[in-house]
Amino acid sequence: MPVPAGERGLLPTPELAEVDQRRIDRARRLAEQRSGLTFAVHIGLADTTPRRTALRLLGELDDPERSVVVLCDPAQRALEIVTGEQSRRVLDDYACRLAAASMQGNLAAGDITGGLVAGLVQLGQAASRPRTLHLDRSTG
Repeated sequence: MPVPAGERGLLPTPELAEVDQRRIDRARRLAEQRSGLTFAVHIGLADTTPRRTALRLLGELDDPERSVVVLCDPAQRALEIVTGEQSRRVLDDYACRLAAASMQGNLAAGDITGGLVAGLVQLGQAASRPRTLHLDRSTG
């Protein structure tokens, strides 16, 4: 189930109940709000290798430089997280590895929804924009 150009988010996935798709989409939207990045989730068979498929999906998004693709291929027991050049500045390989590790336990137990939700929350937190405090020193 590829992500068409211009499409964001989670595509309808026949393997997941509608309530699970809504939970994942909600976590995706929260990660976007928290980080300012675009997150896309792909659940299903990878066309080629999972990494190549994730990179292709990233390239098909409207703003691949500021995007993150999370690909889960249950048949191959594969998980890939790929980032665009700008999103990589706030979401480095270490943060992605930590999120993947947090997902793997749930995914191994067959809980795709729980794993993806946990990973998206963690990715959104890791990439969150720091709050800035502006002081006006001229008011004394």
